[in-house]
Amino acid sequence: MQICDDENYRPNVGIMLVNNTGLIFSGQRIDNPAWQMPQGGVDPGESEIDAAVRELEEETGVKPDKIEILSVTKNWYYYDLPTKLAAQLWRGRYKGQKQRWFLVSFLGSDTDVNIHTKMPEFTQWKWSTETELIASIVPFKLEVYRSVFDEFRPKINCFQS
Repeated sequence: MQICDDENYRPNVGIMLVNNTGLIFSGQRIDNPAWQMPQGGVDPGESEIDAAVRELEEETGVKPDKIEILSVTKNWYYYDLPTKLAAQLWRGRYKGQKQRWFLVSFLGSDTDVNIHTKMPEFTQWKWSTETELIASIVPFKLEVYRSVFDEFRPKINCFQS
């Protein structure tokens, strides 16, 4: 896992939304067939926790009263974008993203999820196991996903007891 403090990385939050059976929300990206957990940039002056709650609602329609934040990663996780993609995104300012991840318990029902948001990011969604999600993530995010699962796994396993 890459750990560094390089300002060439865009500040970002990731959200591992877990239902009451220990399954994890995953959405199929609108711009490619990969599946991922919700994530998004931290706006200037915005706290990481506020960014996580905002991004979750923007991408999934899940309201703040339907979640409970259980944990946050100890460190930032970094990943590099493929060179061609990095040149296209954010006017080439960043070579990748640094992410702080949040483990979030979903307190609602499936009807509280609505990916048909103002600016949709997903074409479909499902509840996934760790194995399913790891198998469907884009390769450049794989190491981060594995590390986040390693950090959160003990708490995720509590849902399955």
